[in-house]
Amino acid sequence: MAWIKTIEYAAASGKLKKLYDRLKGAGSIDHIDNIMMVHSLRPHSMEGHMALYKNVLHHTGNKVPKWFLEVLGVWVSSLNDCAYCVEHHFAGLQRLLGDEARGQAIRAAIEAREPEAAPLEPAQVLAMGYARMLTEEPASVTAADIEALREAGFEDGEILEINQVTAYFAYANRTVLGLGCSTKGDVLGLSPNNSENPDDWGHT
Repeated sequence: MAWIKTIEYAAASGKLKKLYDRLKGAGSIDHIDNIMMVHSLRPHSMEGHMALYKNVLHHTGNKVPKWFLEVLGVWVSSLNDCAYCVEHHFAGLQRLLGDEARGQAIRAAIEAREPEAAPLEPAQVLAMGYARMLTEEPASVTAADIEALREAGFEDGEILEINQVTAYFAYANRTVLGLGCSTKGDVLGLSPNNSENPDDWGHT
């Protein structure tokens, strides 16, 4: 499941066990996604990762639709050749979107590196262009790119959300790719509830 040692749920104790219990949620199976289990030798690192993930993608304070934040996650992960995150977040995207054909069309456009071919609003396609620049050539982003997002209808707080999702997946992709994390044994498409509760990590 990874190139470094990890600690399974059954063998966890202390702080790690408490974090695992927060992740799996009340009454759920004793399952921890490999991307989180890869942090098991340093529970404080897992705690930081999960807090960032929860607040960037699964917080009621976000205004950009959650399904589109997942589109950005799949897009950035595809640009970074991170199959683990593509598969996890495409499954989540499909669950949230509730339109299998549209989801498959979005994925086809992502795989072809042609976001303009996706069944998305022009502003959303523009956001994908910004995410691509920030992923592939971050120093090339200018104030004009932010102004273009504003003109397309995004408020500054929404631009921040787009920025943070893109930046988060740069981190998540490199965590996975740098430590050989695989989807073996994972349940795809689970995610925390949208809430303001920082302790609400349970995946459903």
